[in-house]
Amino acid sequence: MDPVEPGQSWKDPALDPQRRIESIIHAMTLAEKVSQLVGLWVGADASGGDVAPHQGDMTRAGPAFADVIVDGLGQLTRPFGTAPVEPLFGARSLARAQRSIMAANRFGIPAQVHEECLAGMAAWGATNYPVPLSWGASFHPELIEQMAHHIGESMRAVGVHQGLAPVLDVVRDYRWGRVEETMGEDPYLVGSLGAAYVHGLESAGVVATLKHFAGYSASRSGRNHAPVSVGPREMADTFYPPFEMALQLGGARSVMNSYAEVDGVPAASDEARLTGLLRDEWGFAGVVVADYFAIAFLRTLQRVVATDAQAAALALRAGIDVELPSVFAYGQPLIDAVNSCAVSESYVDRAVRRVLAQKLELGLLDADYAPEVSTPPALDTAEYRATALQIAREAVILLENRGSVLPLANTAKVALIGPLADDPYAMLGCYSFPAHVGVHHPQKGLGVEIRTVLDELRSRHDAGVTFAKGCDVKAPGREGFAEATSIAAAADVVVVVVGDKAGLFGRGTSGEGCDASDLQLPGEQAGLIEALLATKTPVVVLVLSGRPYALGAFADRAGAMVQTFFPGQLGGQAIAEVLEGTVNPSGHLPVGIPRDTGSQPSTYLSPPLGLRSEVSNIDPTPLFPFGHGSSYAEATWGRVTCEAEQWPTDGEVEFSIEVINETGRHVEDVVQIYLHDPVAQVTRPDVRLVAYQRVALETGTRGVVTFALHADLTSFAGSDGRRIVEEGQVELRVARSSSDVHHIISLTLVGGERRPGFSRRLVSRSGVDVAPWSQKAVNVA
Repeated sequence: MDPVEPGQSWKDPALDPQRRIESIIHAMTLAEKVSQLVGLWVGADASGGDVAPHQGDMTRAGPAFADVIVDGLGQLTRPFGTAPVEPLFGARSLARAQRSIMAANRFGIPAQVHEECLAGMAAWGATNYPVPLSWGASFHPELIEQMAHHIGESMRAVGVHQGLAPVLDVVRDYRWGRVEETMGEDPYLVGSLGAAYVHGLESAGVVATLKHFAGYSASRSGRNHAPVSVGPREMADTFYPPFEMALQLGGARSVMNSYAEVDGVPAASDEARLTGLLRDEWGFAGVVVADYFAIAFLRTLQRVVATDAQAAALALRAGIDVELPSVFAYGQPLIDAVNSCAVSESYVDRAVRRVLAQKLELGLLDADYAPEVSTPPALDTAEYRATALQIAREAVILLENRGSVLPLANTAKVALIGPLADDPYAMLGCYSFPAHVGVHHPQKGLGVEIRTVLDELRSRHDAGVTFAKGCDVKAPGREGFAEATSIAAAADVVVVVVGDKAGLFGRGTSGEGCDASDLQLPGEQAGLIEALLATKTPVVVLVLSGRPYALGAFADRAGAMVQTFFPGQLGGQAIAEVLEGTVNPSGHLPVGIPRDTGSQPSTYLSPPLGLRSEVSNIDPTPLFPFGHGSSYAEATWGRVTCEAEQWPTDGEVEFSIEVINETGRHVEDVVQIYLHDPVAQVTRPDVRLVAYQRVALETGTRGVVTFALHADLTSFAGSDGRRIVEEGQVELRVARSSSDVHHIISLTLVGGERRPGFSRRLVSRSGVDVAPWSQKAVNVA
């Protein structure tokens, strides 16, 4: 370890951390403190394609690097995710920038470096994993944790300390463009997978950032940044639990505010939520960072203040510690606000204390900190690709298979048709690096190999595959229909690949700022499917999208329907393996598939009058419900065992189910547990997910799946707004989906009403005991 210079005791790791932090703060000027509360987007290029809303307006007249770092710098923004750069070159460039920052400020403190990492580290040449909606389709938290650890390893290898993920928004309206970034429409699924992601990222030494806190996905009409009309009960029961789970179970060290204004209060200025709830009630001690330009938006878009100084004061008091992506309101405007007594310097000290505490945890205050990378970083290893492929496989959802059209017969002549059949970008979400940034630098290529559905099927299918695009994803025009229907009529089976093209702010059909007015497939794609169905050749509808689309018009006529959500760079292989039958499909829907194009907003988490009823002529029942997923070979679900009839309001209930593989191939399934509360003091969702377990069984094996659920999982915000566990009758429904129930366990909650808090039990305990099976052991319910 390098010796600590005299007068720089804060660099000595042997000293008490709090003492180290306070010694720095005591010695800092106001300008030096404020410098720790801002980022700098070193790679932003406002003359190219924007990668964040209003980026051009906000960064065009930004300060020079040398001027910003004079008094220090809190964060460096996206050094890898702004333009394609070779990883080793980028790491060296970042190290030089860190040396400059350390040399410029008299404390020698480097910047904390953050990067996007939603579907893999946002860097040229890094593995592109499936998007979060595919994580939801896997129902496999252990696999998601493994992926996140890989992402964290990549980030640390190039000198990045913080990742801006996971997204914990719960889908409420499928029209919202950012549905692809979520893990689904159920808070338990989102929270359990989100906590796994956080634990994986943090285990690699990278700070996970929970976003977007909170209520962002409930924007009116599914429009990005639109106002949110949600009451405190819906916030408590739907939007908060994933954040609670990721903090309590995952150990996240950072939270990012949302752009939402909930009941007229912008999240960036919401002291009750950012401080009262997050810190005072939940005990969060980490750093709150602003979503990009959110503090400036208080003046420019939401108009709750007249000046940038007022915006800075409002956000700082509310609890935002760091302004991202670049210095703006937290620069001179914040200094002016403090000097004019518009905000106390104690709020600055509070934020700096949190920032320095995190830098200390990361080793950035130690005397021997060195930013240089010792070995060439490997961002797309065989191990990383294997994980990406496994998630992609587990996320392919067989919706329907009428007449056993799938798997494709090896002797069948296949017509592969559609605008996404031969497009590598069909595999990528809007925050995957090639789609997010690389599209503005086509000369650099994708950075990784991404094979299309056509590439993979042609390499596997012996009888041959013919191809026609048919139409564009978004643009009008049916000129290609004639060629498509001609090759379809000559084939034994048609696979039509339709869905979305990810983009940003209207440049795609899915992604941030790419909201939909309804749930009809974009462009001419629905017409293409109709034209192919008219040929009378069996048609497999394969949807590659970022949101669910209404498929009711094709349900009774398509031979099969398959759904997957932007499955990443190995998605083409995963899809082909399922279509060919080498992989038995095992994905389950994290969102419902609507029957009609205009039945929004609606998800399965609805109280009785939100479901089909006699008082409305509109039927919101989905074509395929949340949790649905079929296979070529299905497991046999057997006996459910539960000895309890009563469930203590402060205790657990245990039960088990037998799942047997009587087929001749590998089978995977997801046992789902839903709570039904027949009578409650406020209206409740008819059913909601409270546990699940993925099960993998080889031929001739039986799995005994055990569950232990604490009564805290039945809690909800009561009539007074406080969380309660209520006495009375409940049902635990052992199910294949939210509407396909295998067995009902009827229980009575007893022992008096309880009021659990943040420390309540948030997840169930479950496990699988697999053993050989014989016919004599079967006891099918």
